[in-house]
Amino acid sequence: MFKTRRNNYLNQVEENSLTVLYAGHAPHLSNDSYYPFMVNKNFWYLTNIDQAGAVLLMGKSPHLTDSYLFIKKIDPVEALWVGASLSFEEASKLSGIPLSNIIDIAQFDSFFAQLLTQTRRALFGTVDKVYFDIERQSPMDNPLLGEKKASEFSKTYPHINIKNAQGMIADLRSSKDSSEVAAIKGAIHVSNLANTALLNALKTATNEADLYAEFNYVLNKNQTKPSFNEIIASGKNGTILHYEKNNDTIHEDDLVLLDLGVRYNQYASDITRTYPASGKFSPRQKEVYEAVLKVNKDIINWVKAGVTQFEYNQKGKELLTQAAKDLGLIKEDAEIIKYYYHGLGHPLGLDVHDVGDPTKPFKVGQVITVEPGLYIAEEGIGIRIEDDLLLTEDGCINLSSDIIKEVKDIEAFMK
Repeated sequence: MFKTRRNNYLNQVEENSLTVLYAGHAPHLSNDSYYPFMVNKNFWYLTNIDQAGAVLLMGKSPHLTDSYLFIKKIDPVEALWVGASLSFEEASKLSGIPLSNIIDIAQFDSFFAQLLTQTRRALFGTVDKVYFDIERQSPMDNPLLGEKKASEFSKTYPHINIKNAQGMIADLRSSKDSSEVAAIKGAIHVSNLANTALLNALKTATNEADLYAEFNYVLNKNQTKPSFNEIIASGKNGTILHYEKNNDTIHEDDLVLLDLGVRYNQYASDITRTYPASGKFSPRQKEVYEAVLKVNKDIINWVKAGVTQFEYNQKGKELLTQAAKDLGLIKEDAEIIKYYYHGLGHPLGLDVHDVGDPTKPFKVGQVITVEPGLYIAEEGIGIRIEDDLLLTEDGCINLSSDIIKEVKDIEAFMK
């Protein structure tokens, strides 16, 4: 599978080119502490290797395509402290790269340089372009490793063109294969287990932290991790989109918004449910909840591959605007911004907000979220209902349909 992905990528790049992708390193936190390592997703997508410091090198000429993986040799002393790194044999089995092409990372610089010369080691002809994975969300962000390496390379080899591999890999990642869908389903399965535990815990919870502890207990028990920072928001906190304090008192008449995700085999789920702490919705809470739920279900019945992100967001905004009018919240369309102030959903995969060109229509096999919401701060009501959808030619499959969201099911469970 990973060999197929590399071939799909190499089919798109220009001839007489090299591509270099980096697994990355854990950033420094403080003193002798580091953040947890998270592998670069584009690197992992093409290698199945989750190890810091590794490098993937791919080459293409009119007569040859090949891939090389550079990893560190096992250090016996380091193994005593943190465990052994991958052996060359293990890396070859995981990646599908022949054992002869698994090379000590200490040799990378010299190997790379030889491929750029005119000697007999120039396996891919006269290389006149090198692809790096260059991505930056904002001009204010510090450059990531791929961009840093590209900048260093341009100083050493100013005559060789630098190309960006990020867009091509993002396009390949957009449509999910069967293994990727299975991993997302695995994440959603653990999300469902956690959701059931949270519904039970909500019966006695007095603080958002109680639910935070329960969620992470379930994930730890199932050997998974959160896919993003937990949002456990009671009462008015539910009107704050990215509320993350998760330590406020839960009152009996509160709604509790749970926006939570699981990472399973590298892939993410992203599910939101909103439940009454008392076990029963008040008439007003039920009225608003049913309005949001209707939009959620209407979108699920409407969306399919071929819809653009703009059309998707517009459809959600139109439905929620009408819902807000029916609820007596607004009279003019422009007023909806007071009660709904985010997009309808986003692509989902290796990243929670997954890669892809937002100007292109959704693809068959793409997974997206649908997350309509209404946030009425003056009433202390924040409601969002989010599902994960696999798009098909004529509709979608709701991968999270087993996680309860109907009023009657919620109240029956909590009773």
